[in-house]
Amino acid sequence: MATPLSNDRYSRVAIALHWAIALMILSLIVFGFLMTQEWMPQRFTIYQWHKSFGITVLILSLFRLIWRLGHKPPPLSADMKKWELSAAKVTHVGFYVLMIGVPLLGWAMVSASRLPIENKLFFLIPLPDMPGVPSSDAMTDRLKLLHEIGAKLILFLFVLHVGGALKHHFVAKDGTLARMIPALRRK
Repeated sequence: MATPLSNDRYSRVAIALHWAIALMILSLIVFGFLMTQEWMPQRFTIYQWHKSFGITVLILSLFRLIWRLGHKPPPLSADMKKWELSAAKVTHVGFYVLMIGVPLLGWAMVSASRLPIENKLFFLIPLPDMPGVPSSDAMTDRLKLLHEIGAKLILFLFVLHVGGALKHHFVAKDGTLARMIPALRRK
C-alpha cells in the first residue's frame, strides 16, 4: 500500500470544472455517435446540442487552464514511479490540448461548411463563423477528419485517466481519487 497523501485536495472551483467538463465530454461522445446514425430521429437537434456542449467545453477548458495556472494543484503521491508521473503529466497536457483543440476544430468545420445552417448555442445564442476559415467542401472534410481523430484521442485519454484514478483508489490506496471526489475523503 502506498503512503497516503495529505488531506490536500483540489479547490472547489477545480473540482466543479473537472466534473462539469468530464460530463460534457461524455455527452459529446454520445451525441457524436448518435448524430451520425442514419436511423436517429432528431439528428439536427442532436447536432445543435453537440455544438453547444462543444463550445461550452472550450470556454470552460480555457477558464480551467487559466485557473490551473494561478492555482497550484496538490502534489502527486511520492510513491509514484517515474513513468507514472510522466504518464500523468502527458495525459493532463494532452487533455488540455484536446479540450481546447477539438472544439476549435469543430467550430472551424461548421464555419467551413457550405450548408446554409444557422448555428445557435443552446438554440438561443448565434455562433458566428470562425474568422479566416475558408468555406469549401475540401476544408470541411479535412477539419472533420481532424475533429474525429481528436475526439478518439480524448476517448483514449479518458479511459487512461479513469483507469489511473481507479488504480490509485483500489490498488495503491493513496487517496488520489479522494482529492477530486470530496465524498471519498478520509475521516
